[in-house]
Amino acid sequence: MPPEEQSEQLRRLPAVDRLLRRPALASLLQSCPRQVVTGAARAVLGELRRELASGRRQEAPPLATIEAMVEGRVRQLVQPGLRRVINATGIVLHTNLGRAVLGSAAHEALALAAAGYTNLELDLATGERGSRQEHVARLLTWLTGAEAALVVNNNAAAVLLALHTLARGREVVVSRGQLVEIGGSFRIPEIMAASGARLVEVGTTNKTYLRDYEQAVSAETALLLRVHPSNFRLVGFTHEVGTAELVALGRRLGLPVMEDLGSGLLFDLGVPALAAEPVVCSSLAAGADIVTFSGDKLLGGPQAGIILGRERFLAPMRRNPLARALRPDKLSLAALEGTLRVYLDPEAAKRELPVLAALLLPPEELEARARRLCALVSRAAHGRAAVRVRAGHSEAGGGALPGVTLPTFLVEIRPQGLSVETLAARLRRSEPPLIARRLKGALALDVRTLLEGEEALVARILAACLEER
Repeated sequence: MPPEEQSEQLRRLPAVDRLLRRPALASLLQSCPRQVVTGAARAVLGELRRELASGRRQEAPPLATIEAMVEGRVRQLVQPGLRRVINATGIVLHTNLGRAVLGSAAHEALALAAAGYTNLELDLATGERGSRQEHVARLLTWLTGAEAALVVNNNAAAVLLALHTLARGREVVVSRGQLVEIGGSFRIPEIMAASGARLVEVGTTNKTYLRDYEQAVSAETALLLRVHPSNFRLVGFTHEVGTAELVALGRRLGLPVMEDLGSGLLFDLGVPALAAEPVVCSSLAAGADIVTFSGDKLLGGPQAGIILGRERFLAPMRRNPLARALRPDKLSLAALEGTLRVYLDPEAAKRELPVLAALLLPPEELEARARRLCALVSRAAHGRAAVRVRAGHSEAGGGALPGVTLPTFLVEIRPQGLSVETLAARLRRSEPPLIARRLKGALALDVRTLLEGEEALVARILAACLEER
């Protein structure tokens, strides 16, 4: 661009004061802090000047476009980034949507902890400093029979802390078929390297025997590690060593056995489809010295890494300086304590914890919900979409129960005169955003993951998105 043309385009950019008098921005000034609107205007104008000066932009945008750019920047700042979303995907533990929905007991505990001071680290009986761990440790040991408990901020941290404490500078023996990677590129070999432990792989991808572990043990071995492959399944010609077998070998060789369960199912739900998921109490009963799992998966609580096991192994973890760096805050502990208290009555837990309730919904109830939702959506669509109920499958998600699907019922929506991609995009931009499942030529709403009272809201959102032109 010639210098004179560049100068002309730069002169076309409005002054900040003129921009703030535009209708949309003048209206924003009534509801948003003036410094935010002014700062956004200056930022947008500054970016446009740099683009024109560098040649990345050839001409100044129209005034209305600049106004819209500033308005968009202000909205980004003042509207919450973390928002409520309606999950109609049927994935109960959807990692992108925050995994476990907390139950009412956790809501109440969170509100109490957030609204005022707490006895987070104060022993009310003695008036002396206490431990933040005690609030949840007593519940965890009561519910699982573990000798001791420790909570950190997620399960990756739990594995890291255990390995750093018990095996730094020494060897940890793991089956090659259990060197998993889960979401966010969490890889067992990399966590082990970060902990300072040395990985010793045994067996093959599909078959590992007890003799493989035994032959790998040396004077440098600190730990035998078993990792539950929580996000995949090996099928066909496979063999793995069970927890009890590995524990027997560990006892004979004088080595502790650690099991990373990942998902953390606290008790058997009595559903055949979920029978393959290991239960925390079963691992402890089999003799595992250290068991780790997540708080926000099948447990149904907040993000947390839970370490259970023998006191002689957990005591040095508490003293490890990493424990302070990885400790949970008061809100996470409050929500976890509230969740664990519900488990004191297992039948109540099945009803009151949203994750368990969603997984245990019977087919007849799912079908009834789907037919009610279908009627609501059909009336709201006013002929702009073909709507029907069809059978389908849900997933646990979140790295839990890989390969296991749960029968469900879907409300299928085929928009008329509108692409599925456009409708899905509009639903994501709605308030609140509605996330549906994509099918060939249609969207599907899985009622398993809709929360109580969301059906009417879903119908209103769909009506508005189908009307939009």
